[in-house]
Amino acid sequence: MIYISKPQIDNREINAVVEVLKSGKLAQGKKVALLENEFSKICHVKYAVATNSGTSALHTALESLRIGHGDEVITTPFTFVATANSILMTGAKPIFADIEEDTFNIDPSEVEKKITKKTKAIVVVDLYGQPADYARIKKIARKYGLYIVEDSAQSIGAKYFGKNTGSLADIACFSLYATKNIISGEGGVITTNNKSLNDFARVFRNQGQDEKERYRYLGLGFNYRMSDLAAAIAIAQLKKLSKLTKRRQEIAEMYNKELKLKGLILPLVRKGSVSAYHQYTLRVTEEFSTTRDGLRSYLEKKRIQANIYYPIPLYKFDHLKQNVDDFPIAERSSKEVISIPVHPGLLDKDVEYIIKTIKSI
Repeated sequence: MIYISKPQIDNREINAVVEVLKSGKLAQGKKVALLENEFSKICHVKYAVATNSGTSALHTALESLRIGHGDEVITTPFTFVATANSILMTGAKPIFADIEEDTFNIDPSEVEKKITKKTKAIVVVDLYGQPADYARIKKIARKYGLYIVEDSAQSIGAKYFGKNTGSLADIACFSLYATKNIISGEGGVITTNNKSLNDFARVFRNQGQDEKERYRYLGLGFNYRMSDLAAAIAIAQLKKLSKLTKRRQEIAEMYNKELKLKGLILPLVRKGSVSAYHQYTLRVTEEFSTTRDGLRSYLEKKRIQANIYYPIPLYKFDHLKQNVDDFPIAERSSKEVISIPVHPGLLDKDVEYIIKTIKSI
C-alpha cells in the first residue's frame, strides 16, 4: 500500500530518544529549550515557544492576544476543526469567511465582509502547505486594527515573497503531529517577534507559573508543556527539513508535469509563494472521467491511499453552525478535492505508478 503520509524516522530520532531516556530527564527541559532556539532560527523570528500540540499552540496564541468573551475571530471554514475550536476555547466566537477557489486559502475580500465592531483578530490558515495572501490580509488588518494569527500547522518550510512561514503575522502556530512535514509525535510551536506575547505564552503553557520562580502563579494557565522526549524527535527532524521539503517539491513537480488531464485541476502555487506541499490536492470536476469519490475508490483498489481534506466544512457542525449560503467555494471544494501521496518517503517508481494509475482511469 502506498500511504498518504509516512513519518520519516531513522536512527537520528531513535538515538535522540534513547539519549533522553537514559538521562532520566523526560519532562520539559534542555531539549525543549534547544528546539525553541532552532525553530526560531528556521522561521527567522526572535522567539519560539514549544507546546504539547498544535491546538494548544493556537489556544495559547489567542490567549496571548487577550481574545475572550464577546470577541469575534474571523477564520476559514475549510480547515481542521482545531482552528475553530481554539477560538471557542477562549470564549470568543469563530466567524467564517469563504475561501479562494484556486488556493483553498481564506479569501481576503470575504474576510473584510465579515468584520464587525466585535472583530478582534483573523486566524489565517496556510492550507496544504501554501501561505495565504498575507499582503492583502495585512492591509485589511491595519485598516481595522486587527491581530493576525498564522495557523502554520501544515506549512513548515514554505515561504511568502522570501519570508518564512512563522514570521508572517503577529503570532504563528505550528503542529508537529505524526503526519506533518516535521514531527514530534504530538507537539506544537508558537513563533513571534513580540516579547510580551512570548512571555505570556511561556507562562500560560505551564499552569500560569512564573518561569523564574516555581509555585508563583501569575494567572490562569494550562499544562501545555512539551516533553524533552518529543523535543528530541523534533530537533532531529529539523536537521532534515530542507531535504524533506525539497523531495516533496520534486514529487509535486512530477505530478504537475504528468497530470494535466481534462477535468482534473492541479494545485496552484501563488506567485511569490513557495509551497511546502503538506498535501498535493487535486480538484475533480464534472469533466473528469469519474467522480471524486470514484477516483478515490479506484486508487484504493490499486493500493494507493487518497484522502479528502476536508469532506465537511466546519460551518455544518452544530457547535460551529453558520449560514451555508455564505460559503459557495468552500461548499463546492469539499465535494471536489482529493489529496494524493506526496510524502518524501515515496520513490520515483511509486510516483510514476500513481501517475500511471490516475491516467489509466
